Amino acid sequence: MGKKSRVKTQKSGSGASAVVSPKETMNLISELLQKCSSAAPSAGKEWEEYVQIRGLVEKICKKQKGMSIVFEGSREDYFPDLMSWAQENGASCDSFTVANFGTEGYGLRATRDIKAEELFLWIPRKMLMTVESAQNSVLGPLYSQDRILQAMGNVTLAFHLLCERANPSSFWQPYIRSLPQEYDTPLFYQQDEVQVLLGTQAVQDVLSQYKNTARQYAYFYKLLQTHPAASKLLLKDSFTFEDYRWAVSSVMTRQNQIPTEDGSRIILALIPVWDMCNHTNGLITTGYNLEDDRCECVALQDYKENEQIYIFYGTRSNAEFVIHSGFFFQDNAHDRVKIKLGVSKSERLYAMKAEVLARAGIPASCIFALHCNEPPISAQLLAFLRVFCMTEEELKDYLFGDRAINKIFTLGKSEFPVSWENEIKLWTFLETRAALLLKTYKTTSQEDRSILEKPDLSLHSRMAIQLHLAEKQILEKASASGRAKRLHFEKKLEEGAPLPVYEESDSALLENTDADAKRPLILRKLEEVEEGQEIQAEEHSHILNGEKAVYVMDMEANGEPVQEETQEKHRKKAKGEHHEPVQANC
Repeated sequence: MGKKSRVKTQKSGSGASAVVSPKETMNLISELLQKCSSAAPSAGKEWEEYVQIRGLVEKICKKQKGMSIVFEGSREDYFPDLMSWAQENGASCDSFTVANFGTEGYGLRATRDIKAEELFLWIPRKMLMTVESAQNSVLGPLYSQDRILQAMGNVTLAFHLLCERANPSSFWQPYIRSLPQEYDTPLFYQQDEVQVLLGTQAVQDVLSQYKNTARQYAYFYKLLQTHPAASKLLLKDSFTFEDYRWAVSSVMTRQNQIPTEDGSRIILALIPVWDMCNHTNGLITTGYNLEDDRCECVALQDYKENEQIYIFYGTRSNAEFVIHSGFFFQDNAHDRVKIKLGVSKSERLYAMKAEVLARAGIPASCIFALHCNEPPISAQLLAFLRVFCMTEEELKDYLFGDRAINKIFTLGKSEFPVSWENEIKLWTFLETRAALLLKTYKTTSQEDRSILEKPDLSLHSRMAIQLHLAEKQILEKASASGRAKRLHFEKKLEEGAPLPVYEESDSALLENTDADAKRPLILRKLEEVEEGQEIQAEEHSHILNGEKAVYVMDMEANGEPVQEETQEKHRKKAKGEHHEPVQANC
C-alpha cells in the first residue's frame, strides 16, 4: 500500500534516461495558454482547434511521463479502509457495503432489508471535502490571493483534492485512495473517440470542456512555479496535466452543493461513501440536515438484502451524463435534445410577439428542449410556439382583448388553444423542424444500431454512438408527435369543433397540481432550466422537515467543474472496470 515514488526523468525512445528541461516544458505551457486564450474559432473550425490544443497537451504529457502520483494495488483494496474511516468519523455504514456490480461498476449493496424513505445513510460535515476545508488547508494562502480559485469553487475543490492526495498523512487519504484512477469522461477519450461525437449536440460542450481544462492547467502550472504562496504545496514540482485531468473529473463526477454551517451560503463539496451510489430514475432523496450538520439520504424504494442501492442524480439528459459523468443511461426518463428558437427581429410582428412572450416570462430567443416522453414539448415551449405562430389579430387579442392578462397564463396549457389554425401551424412547425434536424446527421438510426452490434467497439465510442441514436429517437418521436397533433387539429377545424374558452372557473387548471406541489422545490423547475436563461431553477431553496432545515440535494448540483462557463449541474463518476456504458462506475 502507499504511494509509488515520483519519477522526474523520462526514458527516451532509445531507452536512455533523459532529464526533462523545465524551460522546455514551460515554453510548451506558455504556448498552450496562448492557444487556449485566443479568440473563439470561426464556425466549423472548432475541431481543428481541438486537434491543435490536444497536440500541445500530448507533447506536455510526454515530457511529464512518470511524474504523477499513483497508488499501489487496485482500487478495491482501499474500500475496507474507506468504510472503517467513515465509521470512525460518525458516518452510518451498517446498512450497506461497497460491491462490484459488473457493467455498472462499484456501488452500494444492502446488507439488510431497507424500506422506502428509510434513513439509511448519513455523512457528517467533517468528512466532506469542501471549499471551506480547502480555505483552511495548505491551499489557503494561495486561495486567498488568487481570484480564479475564489471565483470557481469547482477548481478549488480540484486543487484541494490534489494537495491532499500528495500528503500521505492527509485526513482524507482513505477517501482519495478509493477514487478511480481514471474516468470515462470525454477528457479521457482518445482523439478518434471524440471524433465519433461529431454531429451530436454534445460535441461543442466536449470541445469546450477540453479547451477550458487545458487553459486552466496552463494557468495554474505557471502560477505554481511563480507565486510565493505556492512554494509550500507538495504538488508544486509534480503538477502534471494528467493529475489535473484526474482531479477535474473526480470533482465533475462527484461535486454537490451543501449549506455552510450557519446556513447562510451554499458551497461545493465532495461527499465520501454517499458518492458511491449509482443512478436510477426517481426523485431526489438526499438532503442536508443543518441541525445534525450532516448529509442524509433516505431510500428511494424498498431494497432487499444484497440488492444494489440507487439514488436519483437529477433530471439530466444523456448528453449531460456522458459529458460530465462518463456514462450513458439507457432508460433515462429525462433525456432530451436542445432546440434553439427565436422570433426574428426583422419580422413585422416582432414587437408584438416579443411583448406577449415577455408577459409570459419567456425570452424572444432562447434554447428549449424536445423531450423523450409525451408530450415532447414543455409548457414553456408550447407557449412560445403558440405566440410564434400567432396572427396579428391573435396577438392583439392577447395584448389588448378581454381578459388578456388571464389569457397569457393559458398559453402553456394544452386545454386552451389560441385557435385551431394556430395549433395546426405550431405542430406543423415542430414536425418539420424535427425532420430537418434529423437530416443533419450522417447516419440513420438503423445504421447506428448496426454499429452498436460490433464487438470491437470501444466503450467510449459505444457511448458516442448511443448518444447519436438517442438524439435521433427523440427527434423522430417529436416529428411523429407533431404530425399526429397536426392531423388531430386539422380534423377539429374541418369538423368546425367549438374552441374551448377560458373561464374564471378554470383558474384551478393554471395552478400546480397536488402531485407537483409535493415534489421538492428544487425539482419543480429543473425540466425548464435549459429552456431560456431567464427561467432559473430554485437550486438553493430549502424545505422544512419538522424543525430541521433540510436542503434538498441532487448529484452534481453546480455544473461542470473547471469550466468557466456556468452550466447546468451534473453528476456521477465514471471509468473503472465496467465495459458497457450502462451506468457510472463509482
